[in-house]
Amino acid sequence: MDMEELRLFRHLAESLHFGRTSRACHVTPSALTRTIQRIEAEVGERLFDRDNRSVRLTRAGEGLKQYAEETIERWKALKESLAGEATLHGDISLYCSVTAAYGILPGILDRFRKACPEVHIKLQTGDAAQGLTRLRNNEVEVIIDALPDKQATGLEFMPLTETPLVFIAPLAFPETVIYEGPEIDWRKTPVIVAEQGLGRERLDRWFAARKILPNIYAQVAGNEAIIAMVSLGCGVGVVPLLVLEKSPLQEQITVLDISPRLAPFSLGVCTVKKNLRNPKIQAFWEIAGAR
Repeated sequence: MDMEELRLFRHLAESLHFGRTSRACHVTPSALTRTIQRIEAEVGERLFDRDNRSVRLTRAGEGLKQYAEETIERWKALKESLAGEATLHGDISLYCSVTAAYGILPGILDRFRKACPEVHIKLQTGDAAQGLTRLRNNEVEVIIDALPDKQATGLEFMPLTETPLVFIAPLAFPETVIYEGPEIDWRKTPVIVAEQGLGRERLDRWFAARKILPNIYAQVAGNEAIIAMVSLGCGVGVVPLLVLEKSPLQEQITVLDISPRLAPFSLGVCTVKKNLRNPKIQAFWEIAGAR
C-alpha cells in the first residue's frame, strides 16, 4: 500500500464514516471502498466491521491504524530532514471560521510569511464548530478556534484573545423580543441557536440553570447564519462579539443587556500535540504566540 492509501485508511479509522471520509479526502465513495478492499486483501484481515448503521474498527484495524499514524509521521519527518534545516518548505493545512480569518489570522500570516516564505498555508474556512472534528480526523493540521470547556487529551491549545458571548436582537423588529414585566419571556420569544458547538453548549446550560424551556425557532450552522436570521427579525440569538463586530449586518443588530452574562470565548491556535514535532507547525506556533 502507498502513502495515499494509508492516509485514506487513517482518516476513515478516525471518522468511522465512509461518506464523511470520501468528501473530506475528495474521492468517490466507490473509490474509497475499493481502496479499503485492496488494503484488506494485502493485510489479509478485515479492518472494519460494517452494518447499515455503524462502522467499527476490528482488532486488525486498530493495529493498522497505529502503524499508519507512525508511518505517516515518519514520512513527514524524513521529507523535512531531506529538505534541509536551513529553510522550511512545504505546506500547513489550517482551518478557521471566516471571522477568525478576518480578525485573527492576518497578523499571524504576515509575520509567518516573512519568517518562513517557502511554507504555504492551505486555508479552509467554515463553521467554527467543525474545527475540532476536522483536526481529530487529520483533515487539517492546525485550527483557530474557541477553547473548549474541557481540554481534550492529545491536543495543544494556545490562547490568543478573548471575546464576550452576547445575546443579540434585531433593531428593525423590536416586537421580536417579548417581555413579561422587566424580563424577557423566553417561552414566547423565538430563539435562533447553533446546531452544535461551544456557544450552543453554554446557551443550553444557561437556560437549564434557570429551568427555562426556550422557544427555539431555528437551528443553524455558524454564527454568521445566526446574525443573518436575527437581523431579519426571526428571533434572538447568541454569538461571540468578535463575530458581530466583523459582520456586515452589525448595524442591524442590537446587543441585549442580559444577566448573568455568558462566559466569554477564549480564542486561540490548536493542534494535535504530536504535530508540534513538525518544524513547520512548530514555527507557526511560535510565531502565532509572539504578540
